Formats: sequence, structure tokens, C-alpha cells
Amino acid sequence: MGQEHVVRALSNALTQNRLHHAYLFTGTRGVGKTTIARIFAKSLNCVTGVTATPCGECSACKEIDSGRFIDLIELDAASNTQVDNMRELLESALYAPSSGRFKVYIIDEVHMLSKSAFNAMLKTLEEPPGHVKFILATTDPQKIPVTVLSRCLQFNLKQLPPALITAHLQHVLEQELVSFEIAAVNLIARAAQGSMRDALSLMDQAIAFSAGKVEEAVVRTMLGAIDQGCLFDLLAALKDQSGAVLLEIADNMVVHSMAFDAALQELATLLHRIALAQTVPQAIPDDEPERVRLLELAQLFTAEEIQLFYQIAIHGRDEIDLAPDEYAGFTMTLLRMLAFSPARAALSLATPAAQSVAKLALVAGKVASPDKIEHIPVASHSGNEVVSGNHDWGVLLTQLNVQGMAQQLAKHCVLQNFSDGQITLCLSQQHKHFQTNKMATEKLQASLSDYFARPMKLNIVLGNTEAATPAVIEHQGKQLKQQQASDSIELDIFVREAQSEFGAILVPESIKPIQRI
Repeated sequence: MGQEHVVRALSNALTQNRLHHAYLFTGTRGVGKTTIARIFAKSLNCVTGVTATPCGECSACKEIDSGRFIDLIELDAASNTQVDNMRELLESALYAPSSGRFKVYIIDEVHMLSKSAFNAMLKTLEEPPGHVKFILATTDPQKIPVTVLSRCLQFNLKQLPPALITAHLQHVLEQELVSFEIAAVNLIARAAQGSMRDALSLMDQAIAFSAGKVEEAVVRTMLGAIDQGCLFDLLAALKDQSGAVLLEIADNMVVHSMAFDAALQELATLLHRIALAQTVPQAIPDDEPERVRLLELAQLFTAEEIQLFYQIAIHGRDEIDLAPDEYAGFTMTLLRMLAFSPARAALSLATPAAQSVAKLALVAGKVASPDKIEHIPVASHSGNEVVSGNHDWGVLLTQLNVQGMAQQLAKHCVLQNFSDGQITLCLSQQHKHFQTNKMATEKLQASLSDYFARPMKLNIVLGNTEAATPAVIEHQGKQLKQQQASDSIELDIFVREAQSEFGAILVPESIKPIQRI
């Protein structure tokens, strides 16, 4: 199942009688390496002749199926790693087949052979007898010497997609007259992680576990899988910006002994499916039990939100072992989603001043598209007092195409006023030299005009910038990262042991934060 590219290549070779003496099948566990090897052995030795469609009825086919064919020799390299085992096998290869057309040697997990065993095999691969075919199988081809690899035709078997596994499991259950729920089959298909053999084993376990009827609730209990309803509730709470509900759901997960690491994995999977539903709705099959809810969520969230939540989920899972405990790591990941949600940023602008600025922007035609309204810097007035959105100026600055001195000028300013067609920035006295750079001011003004899609006038005034400028915020962020890096090194167990046992000295200036891309 699912290995049509390998089947097609081998079928063509059999049909055209263009046979090689050694084949290498690679791929993860349970994707069909040994199965294809045995079918290929039947194709080579079927009484009807070398064929891509062995009859399955002749003595050779039946004996291969039952494991009694004398000219099919299977070796588990994991249990027979020594050179003596390989020499004994290769000596038998010199003799003609007893009843078949070819002697077929299937060596599973071939990468486990010792170096001397590989060397013994190499001589036979260089000058193989015409009646011998080697079929090697491995999950780790990187450990096979290149001298062996170069003498084999290599076929890479791919992991099977969940949809294909689901279809095959459904077919098997129908043939076995076992009643099932399609949602339960989907769970097993995803849990198999691309391995058909694992999927069939899990299905056998599920049938036994559920006394003959494969139901979703039973399979979830068996697998320890996260209830999808719980994940949907999490996303609903994120949409409602409700931190209390998020923590309530997490607490409920503790009561039901749900694994938080698995929950983040399942959440990332769900977010991926929502992203598919947003971009390519037809990628969600019509018979998908959760199709309606997926499409509803695809409408509730923007593509940017789903991408952001996905990144936070996978990083949260990666960092959960570093958290004080799994509960803290999980809830912190959810709170991070809440804190960085674009919806929260939109709510922060839902003040009378922000609304008036947005309306003004629309009326004056300063904004090329409505989505930019969310990022317009806000200035509200109370009498003669000016309350500036520094935070918002920093957000806008990240979206402006400015570099060099123009960027430095912008970073050392705070927003003082934003009115029709004019933006006033306040620059502190200690950085007044930026104000004299006419070219920097002109470039910043041109960038603002491009962003708002209309001519903008920029005024730079000197004054007291009590609010933190983007430059100050950036510096504070760098200091925090440096402090975190220093603390991490000083608390590292290996570093402490080196200091204790060898008198090692820490060089503070050599510690640098990791620059993540």
C-alpha cells in the first residue's frame, strides 16, 4: 500500500527481464520493505515464469507465503551480526537453487552487520553468481558502507499518509465484519505515524480492547489520545480572549490525566488542518468527521493567527522539558498565544482615541487597505496633555522600509501626535543631532507616505521622552537576553561540575545569547 513508485519500477524490471543482482529497500518501520521483498521473491520463482504478477497458486508461491521455500533465505542482521554468520550464508550461495529459479537472500536491518561481515558480503556482490539475488532492507541506510550501496539498486519506501492508512484499515475491518466508527479509525491511522504494520497492530489491540467494536471513545482511552473537543474548546477560548477559560481547560486536563506534551502535538496537528482548510478547503475530505468544525474555525481565525499559534505550539512542545513542570509549560504556551494574539492587539486599540484615529484614516484616505488600521499609532488627548502610544510607534516602525540614519532617528523618537496628514515625533535632547540630518528626516517621511498611501508631513520636535523609545526597548530586550544567557550558563550542571572539579573559570564576556533565525 502506498509504495506505487517502487512497485512500478520492480514490475518494469521483471516484465523487461532487466534484473539486478542486489536490491536495497530503505524506509521507516512497517512500510512494506520485507513484504515487497517476499513478493519479489515470488515474482522471480513463480512456476509460470519471471513475472510481475505471480500466480499465488503454484508450489513456489505457496511455499514462500508459508515460509517453507528452501531457496528463500531470510536473515535478521540484528541477531546475526558476526562475520561467521555471513560467511556461512555466502558459502551456501555458491550452490545452485534446489527447487526454484533463483536463490533469494533477504537480509533485514542490514545496517546492523559488523564491518568484517560487510567486507565478506562485498566480494560476493562484486562477482555474484547468476542464480543469486540479494534483497537488503534497512531503516538506517547511512550506516551501510558506500562500497555496498554502490552495488545495489536502492528504493526508498515512503511513510504512508494517514488517509491511505485509514482507507486500508476500513477495508480490513469491512472484510473482517468488525463494526467501527470512522473517527476511531482516523485516530489509529494518525497514531501509527506512517507505519501500516503499527496501524494493523493498534487495530488488533483496539478490537480486543473494545470487545469487537472499534469506537472513538475506547480508542482514545487506549491510545491516551487527547479529546479533540478539548482542543476545539482551547481555540474557542483563544478567540474569546479568555485566559480564565484556558486555565480551566488545562486544570480539567490534569483531572483526566491527559499528557500535555501530546496535547501540544495534537494542537499543532489541528492548527495545521485549519490552515489547510483556510488555504485549500478541498484538502479536507467530505467524509472527514470534523470537517464542519474545521471549516468553521478556518473562518473564525485569520491565516496569520493560525500560523502564529502553530509556531508557538511547536516551540512550546520543544521547550516543555525546560519548564518547571509540564503543567507550567503547557499553560505558559497557551498564555503566550493569548498575549501575542492579533485579536488582543486589536482590542488594545478599541479606545475612543483609537477609533477616532481609524475613522480619520479612512476618511482622509491615508490607509491603502483596512488591515493597516490595526497598526496605526495611537495618540489620545486629555486637555493639553498628550498621551502617546510608544508601543504602537514601535510596531509601526517594524513595518516601515527605513534603514541607516533614518531608522536610528525613528528609533530614538516617541509618537507625540497623529492628526490629518501629519505625524509629530518627539526626540530627546541628548539625540538632537539626528534632527539636523535632513536626509534622514526626508527618508522617514517618504517611508511613512508610502505606508499610508498618501503624502504625509513629518515634524520632529525636541522634548522630554518619558515613554521608552523603540531604541530603549530594543536595548532592554538585549540586556534581558544577555542576562538570561549568563544565568543559564552559571546554573548549568556541566559548568558547575567543571568549576568544582577542575577549577574552571567562567569568562562573562564570552557568553552570547543564541541568535534564533
